[in-house]
Amino acid sequence: QVQLVESGGGSVQAGGSLRLSCAASGFDITRWCVTWFRQFPGEARQGVGGIDRYGTTRYAESVQGRFTISKDKEKNIMYLQMTSVKPEDTATYFCGARVGPTCLLDRIGDYTHWGQGTQVTVSS
Repeated sequence: QVQLVESGGGSVQAGGSLRLSCAASGFDITRWCVTWFRQFPGEARQGVGGIDRYGTTRYAESVQGRFTISKDKEKNIMYLQMTSVKPEDTATYFCGARVGPTCLLDRIGDYTHWGQGTQVTVSS
């Protein structure tokens, strides 16, 4: 059974750092596309960044240069390292997974498996 579990959310001050984890089970994280999304209250989920089976990463323009995605193959975990966070990064963060060669951030319908989300709150 494919399962994704996010953790690491919490409260942080603007300018600080936070690392989110997405623990995967039931599939090999190195063979799938896994992507971080975030959702603001009252809005649809939007892509933050993803990493495909080849290790290629893609990022939303709003987080480019501040957030970094990586995978731990042994632990089957994907990470989102958030640095220089801003109040506008406050959201619920989800990881999604799909079978496929690329991680397109705007193709949310392609993602077949989701975690339950973790809340990130950035105070000014």
